[in-house]
Amino acid sequence: MTNEIGGDALLDPFEVRVLAVLAEKEALTPDNYPLSLNTLTNGCNQLSSRDPVMSISEDTVAEVLQRLMQAKYVNGITQAGARVTKYEHRLRIKFSLEQDKLAVLTMLMLRGLQTAGEIRTRSGRLHDFKSVAEVEHALQFLIDKYPPLVSKLPLAPGTKEPRYGHLLAGEEALAREETAASLGGSVGGAGQGTKIGALEQEVQQLRRQVDDLTAQFAAFRQQFE
Repeated sequence: MTNEIGGDALLDPFEVRVLAVLAEKEALTPDNYPLSLNTLTNGCNQLSSRDPVMSISEDTVAEVLQRLMQAKYVNGITQAGARVTKYEHRLRIKFSLEQDKLAVLTMLMLRGLQTAGEIRTRSGRLHDFKSVAEVEHALQFLIDKYPPLVSKLPLAPGTKEPRYGHLLAGEEALAREETAASLGGSVGGAGQGTKIGALEQEVQQLRRQVDDLTAQFAAFRQQFE
């Protein structure tokens, strides 16, 4: 399993959500785009059109943005006279995506595993697909990229249409999502989403602790060099 996609480290669930919300709001609310930190946080915690539902603090979103800017996924923009920095995604540039492909990728990032028909139904405000075949064409483009951005999953028992998932978080994360979906149906219930959000908060706290310990160790080692 690779730990990178296109030379970049795989994204964690918070990073996926932040990027997806930026891409979604660019299309849905262009007059309010780029987004402020507050608006972006509200979008990440939105209860509708999200799977899983998350509860992310503004401080955590700010930390996620710093990582995404370092990896060139996001730009921070400070306009003359403005009091706050606003943020825009660079997915279109980073992966050379036209709007139809970006819309498909965004839907998979926001709502998890979906069929081509579900993507078409849900993505109307991001891109107007005239047919399921158009969605499948965009999906195949994302599958054929190197490295691939999307994977087509085997047919689940009792289903007639394959589902697709994004690979920005890696193959192992996609496999876990597929297993969770097969065991419990949708993983987007409010209760389940809250639990996932709490776990992801804990992951972020542990990451910060590791970073602090790493910095302390480096400072300690310098005393003996």
